[in-house]
Amino acid sequence: MRQATNGDNPAAAGNRVVNRATDTDRYVGTRIRERRVMLGLSQQQMAELIGVTYQQAHKYERGINRISAGRLFEIAQVLGVPVDYFFDGLGGAGNGNELQERQRMCLEVARNFSQIDNKRHQEALSQLARALAVK
Repeated sequence: MRQATNGDNPAAAGNRVVNRATDTDRYVGTRIRERRVMLGLSQQQMAELIGVTYQQAHKYERGINRISAGRLFEIAQVLGVPVDYFFDGLGGAGNGNELQERQRMCLEVARNFSQIDNKRHQEALSQLARALAVK
């Protein structure tokens, strides 16, 4: 957020707060959060990896603060994805809610899988998923 000045809008009477975040900023932030969670990183860990405070990383993920091109590139490198990953599905038509629900479930499965300490249990779960996926 920033203070608007009369130079921003000649008709403005006094200063007012302008919210600069857009739906795109929120979408990109959501994609960052999804990828971070998929990798099992905390917000604090990601913040340290990209050289910002925890609060700034939180604001990026919520779409409160815009992300510069350079910072987005850095985030993409840390999260191991190309920059366009953060825009995949943006503005696309179709089953947006269904896709988001499926992504949420995939993230939850990945998070729970990574918390299984027993390698034999992980392998058994992986085999079960493969067996269920066969049509």
